[in-house]
Amino acid sequence: MAISVQKLLKERKYPYILAFFLLLVFLTYHLISNSQSSISVASDLTPFSSAPENPSPQSGISSNTSSTDANVHNDVDVVNDDDGDDDSVVGVDWELCKGPGAVDYIPCLDNWQAIKELKSRRHMEHRERHCPDPSPRCLVPLPQGYKVPVPWPKSRDMIWYNNVPHPKLVEYKKDQRWVVKSGDYFIFPGGGTQFKNGVSQYIESIEKTLPVIEWGKKTRVILDVGCGVASFGGSLLDKNVITMSLAPKDEHEAQIQFALERGIPATLSVIGTQKLTFPDNSFDLIHCARCRVHWDADGGKPLMELNRVLRPGGYFIWSATPVYRKDEKNQNVWKSMEALTEAICWKVVAKTFFESSQIGIVIYQKPVSSSCYKNRKENNPPLCDQGSRQNNSWYVPLDSCLVRLPDNSDKWPSHWPERLSDKPPSLYSESEAEEKYKGDTRHWSALVSEVYIEGLAINWSSVRNVMDMNAGYGGFAAALINLPLWVMNVVPIHEPDTLPVIFDRGLIGIYHDWCESFNTYPRTYDLLHSSFLFGNLSKRCDIIEVAAEMDRILRPGGYLLVQDSIEMINKLTPVLKSLHWSVNVHQQQFLIGKKDFWRPKDTSSTGV
Repeated sequence: MAISVQKLLKERKYPYILAFFLLLVFLTYHLISNSQSSISVASDLTPFSSAPENPSPQSGISSNTSSTDANVHNDVDVVNDDDGDDDSVVGVDWELCKGPGAVDYIPCLDNWQAIKELKSRRHMEHRERHCPDPSPRCLVPLPQGYKVPVPWPKSRDMIWYNNVPHPKLVEYKKDQRWVVKSGDYFIFPGGGTQFKNGVSQYIESIEKTLPVIEWGKKTRVILDVGCGVASFGGSLLDKNVITMSLAPKDEHEAQIQFALERGIPATLSVIGTQKLTFPDNSFDLIHCARCRVHWDADGGKPLMELNRVLRPGGYFIWSATPVYRKDEKNQNVWKSMEALTEAICWKVVAKTFFESSQIGIVIYQKPVSSSCYKNRKENNPPLCDQGSRQNNSWYVPLDSCLVRLPDNSDKWPSHWPERLSDKPPSLYSESEAEEKYKGDTRHWSALVSEVYIEGLAINWSSVRNVMDMNAGYGGFAAALINLPLWVMNVVPIHEPDTLPVIFDRGLIGIYHDWCESFNTYPRTYDLLHSSFLFGNLSKRCDIIEVAAEMDRILRPGGYLLVQDSIEMINKLTPVLKSLHWSVNVHQQQFLIGKKDFWRPKDTSSTGV
């Protein structure tokens, strides 16, 4: 029977009137909510070659994980609202990693049991990857007094001491001013072993010595071996040069951790017995300033590894004492280097001594033609077997042969920034490959501008270090190129090898298997991104272990941005909630997780 509002007013039945009014408000809100659409993504934004054609439900997270909390609604925040004492939201009993180095724990580089059993350390085997099996599920503790990092670009010059509380490097390099302790901060004056007048002057001197280098135009992508605290790569950012700064863990305590805390691209690696996890013919230039690598060791394998990853026509800058000191020891090293570089057909294009800094450099250039290889008096080192798989560098021993030059080895990528969008030289020549590449670029440009930047609850001004966990052609990184951030483009080893294209575009990247830990310190990235990665990954490894690794890499306050099927999102959500992350889901395909400062209570018996 219809209710007469006028009658209710006449009879002064105000409680009924209030209830009736609230009911109308609720019904109106409900109707409006159901009629509204969330973020709309046009059909041309469907990811290329990454989303399964017929997504099917994946297997459960693990036997002890409940699915009762996995109901995710569009555009609704799913946040842990407990008091922080419950660390078993979905049956995952998180515990802190234990041991004296737990704060900086890197599972595949800190597997001390495996390191103790090594038969030799002669070739830096103890600095290479030795991953524990199974992968750890513990969470790394925070350093005491940890704070949100200093924002970019201020972070290039100063970082919080408590975030990387390792003062040994200050004392060890106090005369060279790599890093200085000042109150609550570490300060980076731009000094170094070879940068006696500052790194900026050193960089300018190199370009004056060999103008054809053209920082930021012809030379865009660099590998800095033995990078220290990455002041060389950090300074080159002003010239539109992106540098992969590389050093082993703890050769100089926490140098790579310093670099990443500063917001400078860097990774942990060593030229030991295995190939670097980069493709052939990728870097425009390689730099070594007193990097303490014996290039002629083991028949010259370390230098041949540099030759493998150096682009044809690319340069190697060696800034080291054998270049300019005349004592017998250094001159013997120089003679050995002369013989080795001649054997691999590198030519000296510049050798000079900077009087102002009393530092000398030599610049070599890799050939662009195979004619030199054919005209050598001795076929030593030999050319690698033509049948060997190109870019096979994941747990592969160093070669004792020279990688053959590609057919188009005389073709250098376009000058920056045109090379970001021009056809990459390493792209297959078929027309469909080029169209797929162009379509991928259009897809990511639209998705990032229309959804990622404007439509998601991400504070991009706080984002500096970004990792794309399955980068494809690097379209996500290319779409972000005008923001003050950089992207580590990861190409999983079980997916198509697109990393050469990424380097051709003037971006940096690396191979990896996400069933293992990544070569980086904890708390080194502000945002992790993936697009339809977890479906296939969850068939090979436990998603909880992958989540623990993402938590290890991500800084408190950092973001996880996942594009995936709703089935996969429903599996990830309760795991992220168990880590006390906030979770937001848009359009049934975009998950945004934000890491908090929460850590479990220190009651674990889990060991590192």
